[in-house]
Formats: sequence, C-alpha cells, structure tokens
Amino acid sequence: MTTSPAIGTTDEFTGTAGEHTVTAVPVFGPATTAGEVWKRMFGARFDSASDIVVRDDDGRLHGLVSIERLLAADPGAALAELADRDPPVAAPGTDQEVAAWHAVQHGESGLAVVDPSGRFTGLVPRRRMLRVLLQEHDEDMARLGGYLKGSATARTAAEESIGRRFAHRMPWLLLGLAGAMASAGIVSSFEEHLAANVALAFFLPGVVYMADAVGTQTEAIVVRGLSVGVSIRRLARGESVTGLIIGAVMALAFLPFALLYGDVQVALTAAIALFAACSVASALAMALPWSLNRLGRDPAFGSGPLATVIQDLVSITVYMYTAMLLVS
Repeated sequence: MTTSPAIGTTDEFTGTAGEHTVTAVPVFGPATTAGEVWKRMFGARFDSASDIVVRDDDGRLHGLVSIERLLAADPGAALAELADRDPPVAAPGTDQEVAAWHAVQHGESGLAVVDPSGRFTGLVPRRRMLRVLLQEHDEDMARLGGYLKGSATARTAAEESIGRRFAHRMPWLLLGLAGAMASAGIVSSFEEHLAANVALAFFLPGVVYMADAVGTQTEAIVVRGLSVGVSIRRLARGESVTGLIIGAVMALAFLPFALLYGDVQVALTAAIALFAACSVASALAMALPWSLNRLGRDPAFGSGPLATVIQDLVSITVYMYTAMLLVS
C-alpha cells in the first residue's frame, strides 16, 4: 500500500487531528464494487459519507474514494480502481491546523487518520476541518491584537451591554475599594512613626506608584503572552530577573533624591522599600493573570484591579516595617 506519510506522532490529543476524528464512516474492502457500496450504504447512518474509506484486510488504509467519484463510477468498478491511493493522512497527535491545511492543499474533502503502522483509525470530515480552519484563523487574528485568546471572546467583551459591563467590572473594583480601606488601616497603625518623622510620609506615594507601574508593565506582557499561548514558565524567569534589576536601578536612582528631603535613615528606607516593592510587584503581576486564566476567568477584567490592591498593600507594609527597623 502506498500512502502519504503521517505527519506528527505525539500522543496528546488536545487540539489535534485525533480530537476531530469520526469513526462512523463507510468502510469497504478494495474488491468491493461501486454498485455493492451503494446497496450497502442505502439506509445506513454515518457521521460522514463524503468519502468512502477503502481498507485492506489487515486494517491498513488502501485509499479514499470521494462520493462524487463514486456517483460517476460504473457499478461494476472495484474500489481499488477508484480509490485515491495517496490521500492526505495524519497521525492522531498531529496539530489540528497542520492536519487541516494538509488536507486542503491535497485537494481532498476528508482527512484519514492512521496509526504509526498505517492502520485506519478514523476520518476527519470536511465540516470539522472547516471549523478548525475558522477557529485557527480566529486565534491568529487575536494574536495579532495580543489581547485575548480568542477574538470572539474579545468582541463579546467589547460589545456587551452596559449591565454586563457593570457586572463584570464592579466586583473587582469593590475589591479594590476594600484594599484602599485596608491601606488606610495599615498607615494609621504606624501613625506614631509618621508623626515622629514627617519625612517618611513624603516618599510613600512614590513607592506605591512605582510598584504599581512595574506591576502594570509585567501584567500587560503576561496577559499578551497568555493570549498567544506562551507558557508562564517561559515568562517567569525573564520577568522575575527584570523586576529585580528594575527595582535595583529605581532604588539607586531614587536614593540621592530622597537625601534632599530626609536624613540618611529615611532615604535608605525609601530606597530599600522601593527595591522590594518593585521586585514583588513583578511576581504578583505574573501570578494573578496566570491564576485567573487557569480558573477560566478573563485576566483582562480582574488581574489589573486585584494586582493593584495587593501591590499597594504589600508596598505600604514593606515601607512601614522598613521604617520601623531603620528610622529611630
């Protein structure tokens, strides 16, 4: 038997040809005539009948006969004479987009799925291949924008009613409001330290803002990365190291400025807190979008407000406890 080599050999069926395979298809031996095929197909139910599978006695794929060719064939013609002996085939683990394009470029309406030994396991019909191509096109367009995993989801988020917009956003913003109240409580608990050295209050907004800015940058990169299928592992190392470097540079750049408005202890407090807050902000900005994505929630709605709340609380806490240790 001569067939095209199966492309792809992975065993995972997520997003693969094996995931779209149907098995309720007309299957006959090479010696079966066109007339016999029609008689045996009449009244039978199939998931797809656009292609007749010609299979040898040992289960190996002999070829495919399109329904159009079968209609035009002489009733006495054997399927062995009618079959395309070199149809497009794929292994069950072949990526779905690769498999669909392989069939389209071959000019066939169906794609045969075979195991490594060449035995027929199922058929991907034309309607499923079309769905795959549309889905992949949808995702490719989303990747160009870099906003969500699917442009259909993005369109829904952009065009939904005012009530749904409110319902999607308000819970996260209420969480942010709760965080603001908690921040006020933390600051008030250090009232004596702030009263003893008013200069400490000068730098707190700067530390909080810079941590938020670093976190927002990281969050944008992570959300975009997740939208195009980049794994969090690939993002984690680069963003973590980048956060540490940014924190160190910001702290060193801020230290001389802080010395103009406070003593050495206050300046060191601001610099150390800035370094710590920026470093932690990168880690939080990676963890939150990834966690929401794993939970099936759109990270574009929740990761921003939630990350801001947590980063602000961490930044204020780090700053105030650093002041307790360094400022007498």
